Amino acid sequence: MLQIHQFPCLDDNYGFLVHDPETGATAAIDTPDADVYLAEAARKGWRITDIWNTHWHPDHAGGNAAIKAATGAVVSGPAEVARIGVAPDRVLQGGDEARLGGRVARVLDVGGHTLGHIAYVFDADHAAFVGDALFALGCGRMFEGDPVQFWASLSRLAALPDETVVYCAHEYTASNAKFALHVDGANPALVAYADEVARKRAAGQPTVPTTIGAERAANPFLRAPALKAGLGLADDAEAFATLRRMKDTFK
Repeated sequence: MLQIHQFPCLDDNYGFLVHDPETGATAAIDTPDADVYLAEAARKGWRITDIWNTHWHPDHAGGNAAIKAATGAVVSGPAEVARIGVAPDRVLQGGDEARLGGRVARVLDVGGHTLGHIAYVFDADHAAFVGDALFALGCGRMFEGDPVQFWASLSRLAALPDETVVYCAHEYTASNAKFALHVDGANPALVAYADEVARKRAAGQPTVPTTIGAERAANPFLRAPALKAGLGLADDAEAFATLRRMKDTFK
């Protein structure tokens, strides 16, 4: 089985190390903090052989240079990563594959938060690393894309099997739950999910990872088609865009 190690870094990021025990290959999924990643890899007894970036933002690719210098890791990711000074050794886009030892991940185009944002999906291991495209009960801000693009991206993620475990990059779930209840509070799946989030956070526990099934049932952005009538809209992408604008200013 693929081994996944999750740990906190920066203020609210999660870091992920993905390890193939058969070959010893280890990927750093994004690089918010090089020192933390190197320390966590050393603690596990793993050597980082690969860096897989989801998008170019510094809290996802800012540690590339230091980790590569320390380990010789091969950097893979979207071309946009070059915007912060370290171009990928291998440029990836939707439809490509990324190999980690004997394991293969599909690369999905999930642009919208940034134009070139990608996700890595290990189908055999039911695991998806989605960066800032999808959060537990939320999604990333639409900084560079447009609603049609971002809705198509979220639809690709929503089409994954229910049991797919979703590793998103931030602990935003409590805040996301407040907005979700504001727009979809009659949804019993959401109410149960929000209660569980409150319990976990009160105990100091992470709410990541989540699953595609849980998000499809409770995440208001994935539920845009079910919420559009209440918003007075007929188009799914327009409903998503409206929800995203509402969340941007929600207190």
